[in-house]
Amino acid sequence: MTQPTQPETPALAAATAMFVEVLVVGIGGLTATATLLIALIGPTATAKLAPVAGSSPVVGAALAAAYALGILIDRIADTTLAPSRRRLRTQYFPSNDAYAQARLRLADFPALAARADYARSRMRVCRGWLLNTVVLTVSADLAMLRYSFEHRPLTICVTTMFGAATALGFYRAWHALTVTSYRKLAEQTIPGTPVPAQPQPHTALS
Repeated sequence: MTQPTQPETPALAAATAMFVEVLVVGIGGLTATATLLIALIGPTATAKLAPVAGSSPVVGAALAAAYALGILIDRIADTTLAPSRRRLRTQYFPSNDAYAQARLRLADFPALAARADYARSRMRVCRGWLLNTVVLTVSADLAMLRYSFEHRPLTICVTTMFGAATALGFYRAWHALTVTSYRKLAEQTIPGTPVPAQPQPHTALS
């Protein structure tokens, strides 16, 4: 008799989710790096290298590089946003110890802990792609400056505006997810503790 498939353990599921998350962020960083390389070497060299880009060894190396870049980008983005993150955390937790204790208490409730992990995963993707968007926009503008095509100034202007709007969108998403995560953690682990009122949309970034 065929044995039933064993359910995926929470640790394995978390590790898989983390791998995908880092890869998603890293692919953006790798794309920005490739675009910057195109801007540096110019159209002639790019045309010569294009046939090689689709080979299996290059694709494999690209995936490995994307994963490594994802880790680096996540650390840079986390360091950049750390002051804002600490400021938001102090609205709900007076100290790092209080926050750590709340995280430990939440671990006693697997369903709530899984939801919190999912929220933190989305936060990390948003902060990583905030940095990716900025670098992608700059590298795309530089690449377009190396190529001659119709309406180039307009295209560069539109690309820059779209990149700035997208970066702002990722920041606002990260900000909202971070605030919600801290608020829910406080409500779920410190019953009866007053939670500060949420800021109005027009003051959320002040």
